[in-house]
Amino acid sequence: MSKNIDALNKLLDGRYSCRGFLKDEVPQGTIEAIVRTAQKVPSWCNSQPWQLSICAPDTTKELAKALTEAAKGGVMHAPDVAFPERYQGIYKERRSTCGWQLYDAVGVVKGDRDGSFKQMMENYRFFGAPHVAIVSTPKELGAYGALDCGAFVTAFTLAAQGLGVATIPQAAIAGMCSVVRSMLKIGEDRDILCAISFGYEDKEHPANQFRTTRAELDEVVAWH
Repeated sequence: MSKNIDALNKLLDGRYSCRGFLKDEVPQGTIEAIVRTAQKVPSWCNSQPWQLSICAPDTTKELAKALTEAAKGGVMHAPDVAFPERYQGIYKERRSTCGWQLYDAVGVVKGDRDGSFKQMMENYRFFGAPHVAIVSTPKELGAYGALDCGAFVTAFTLAAQGLGVATIPQAAIAGMCSVVRSMLKIGEDRDILCAISFGYEDKEHPANQFRTTRAELDEVVAWH
């Protein structure tokens, strides 16, 4: 097998959604290298619709505080791009399995609403990551701008993995885009899609002790 595909598989196998970070700051040069690599992904007509608002540790803390206070005050679920209406069938099953893997790892048992709420709130403090990148796209590019940004997010996580930096893409942040837009001065002409929290993984953190699985080919491919 080609060394190139081996290298790609190694990055994909090593990458996971990190939910516990060390406080150590990622050097500016490393962040720039991640973004330069991620920008090599394809986009429709090479439009490259992604824009990033990348926060240093102090700004990350300020944003986390604002989001946490807003979430506690009930300012949630008002995204620029509508969240999924529902999860059904296999998609609901996969989502549930992932959720319970996380709860099992951090010791949240069924019926523990306080525990599940506390873990949910970790989203708004970026799981302790020292940095967060907010990803936005021009509203006028619609679904295809968002699609291109999805490719960028994937490339960002893999480039980060290659440089020893852990990541977690977060849709939850988009549910309070008004708070993010106000603090980071993101224009109304752009849709806020997600955040990518990043830093160095805390290998001992309970939330980092599980891994999700992937579907078999016959579940996702129809051969013609």
